Amino acid sequence: MNKRTRYALVLVGLSVIACTSVHAAREANPYVGRWALTIPGGAAGWLGVTEEAGKLAGSILWGGGSVLPVDDIKMDGDKLVITRIQESRRRDDKGQPLKDIETITATVNGDSLKLTTITKRANGPETAPANFTGKRIPPLPPRPDLSKVKFGKPIVLFNGTGLEGWKLVESRATSGWSAKDGVLVNNAAQQEGQPRISYGNLRTVAEFEDFNLKLEVNAAQRDNSGVYLRGIYEVQIMDSYGRKLDSHNMGGIYSRITPTVNAEKPPGQWQTLDMTLVDRHATIVLNGKTIIDNQPLLGCTGGALSSDEFKPGPIYLQGDHTSISYRNIVLTPIVK
Repeated sequence: MNKRTRYALVLVGLSVIACTSVHAAREANPYVGRWALTIPGGAAGWLGVTEEAGKLAGSILWGGGSVLPVDDIKMDGDKLVITRIQESRRRDDKGQPLKDIETITATVNGDSLKLTTITKRANGPETAPANFTGKRIPPLPPRPDLSKVKFGKPIVLFNGTGLEGWKLVESRATSGWSAKDGVLVNNAAQQEGQPRISYGNLRTVAEFEDFNLKLEVNAAQRDNSGVYLRGIYEVQIMDSYGRKLDSHNMGGIYSRITPTVNAEKPPGQWQTLDMTLVDRHATIVLNGKTIIDNQPLLGCTGGALSSDEFKPGPIYLQGDHTSISYRNIVLTPIVK
């Protein structure tokens, strides 16, 4: 083989490689990834899309509740079509719950999504289309080296005597919050036979970036609350003593990260939480035991104030479920 022939073959090989790379780039599904949603009505949501062996899978967070798998996800031309099937409160003649079928159609443009949702109600009319948007969530950075994190001056968030520096998340809700003997108390009592009272969640007026947050909480039997870091990620607060490990238990990142060990105390006792949020990674220490060790946060949790993980946000305490008590709430900001 002469030198000219070898040179020509090299050029052909490089051309094939280049064309293959371009083709692969074109074939890559632009919907694959994690998306921060602003769903109809303005609440925070999240969508995760994966692809393996050419098969798509998806999970979604729709405002409140947990991250759940979708029932179907597929491409229709250049659009992504997602199907969610939900049990209705209505029932058929046999007393079985009827099912509503929601279809979400998405169109991608770079790192942005435009989405439309329509729900076909069982034995009822189809809802009008509702439009909403999504933004691609950038890849997670490597796990931070916590030994090199620098902290600023601690900030006492609750002074023990009043609610200065705090306000309700929902301005029209009923406040059950008050300061009593150095304790931040939420009294969310309901009266049997009376209309349900909608109690409010409590948030700091100030907003923060990355930080360490320490507090004590007392959850009585069946109590349920939550501490939202930057208003985005819920650290679950509840009486889960004696239960099997679950992301919905005390100290878990709600429906996202399950504690590695059980560290709860029985209900009615004061418990300590030491929470560090840095570079979209969380470390949770419950009652002196590390139950979540520098784990990545894939997106917002149910009830988040925003799906934007890159802007400052408040600490907010869930008060719309049951009564709960907190004390000794101290935040130490991380200095970048």
